[in-house]
Amino acid sequence: MKLRFARRVVPLVAAVAALAAVPTASATQSSPAKPPGTHLNFAVGPQYDTTHVYVSPGTEQAFVTSWTATFGGTTIGPVSTQVTPTPSRTLSELIVSPVGTLSVFDYTTPVPYPFGTERTGWLVTDLDQAVRAARADGAAVTVAPFADPIGRDAVVQFPGGVNAQLYVHTTAPSYPAPASVPENRIYLSPDSVRAFLDSYLAFTRGRVVSDDRRADGAAIGLPGTTYRLIRLTSGFGATTVAVTDGHLPHPFGLETTGYGVPDLGATLDRARAAGATVLSGPVRADGRESAMVRFPGGYVAEIHADR
Repeated sequence: MKLRFARRVVPLVAAVAALAAVPTASATQSSPAKPPGTHLNFAVGPQYDTTHVYVSPGTEQAFVTSWTATFGGTTIGPVSTQVTPTPSRTLSELIVSPVGTLSVFDYTTPVPYPFGTERTGWLVTDLDQAVRAARADGAAVTVAPFADPIGRDAVVQFPGGVNAQLYVHTTAPSYPAPASVPENRIYLSPDSVRAFLDSYLAFTRGRVVSDDRRADGAAIGLPGTTYRLIRLTSGFGATTVAVTDGHLPHPFGLETTGYGVPDLGATLDRARAAGATVLSGPVRADGRESAMVRFPGGYVAEIHADR
């Protein structure tokens, strides 16, 4: 199905959506993850859970043009703004596409630490309560709540070094639901996966969809091997966890998000025509056909079609 490319530019009110060897077959057998937390469900909807894309300086428009030519969608921005608690400046643009929402940052100053390490921005119903709940559920608050031009933000880190930005807007945003919900793709070691699952599932009030301890390693660039593949779901969308020994070929592990499409071949053709590079694949494994693609500006994405 061909997606229509549409583009609109909107002023500062929407500057940014969110500010802000062989792999092991499995970890040793472990007890089930603890049940979801007893606090509120803070999720609003997957269309408000944005992938944070930090592009090489000066490449924001090239990235946005390539992405929307590949997937379709609308844009909000760009606008020059400050989205960190300490002085900085970035061009910020929001992409609302059929495969997910992206917050794009093209910094014109050095990026203050630890920004750039967060993989997603999650809209929450109450920021202060969400921060307290994340801490109670075993996450670290690495950036305390702060104000940005259109709301408030904080950054939390789940065990295993998985960073997420939590945010609220002063005026509630309204974006259409995506045609396919993107996957938050996380690579963990056997040493960290249990603590991650306990904390992440408690905070997101999520559940395990599947846990395959002998998944096909071809999906992560290692045909003929196996690894542990865990799929999760929650109000914050889908999450895929690859548990490996870290012996990963490039570019696996660099992607933060996977995007589902109805026709992978046609999507890759559009991506190439729009200046993207197919780094790996396509390959069939784990019930899907997938490829790794680098877009202008350096952003690496997994793209897949379920089979």
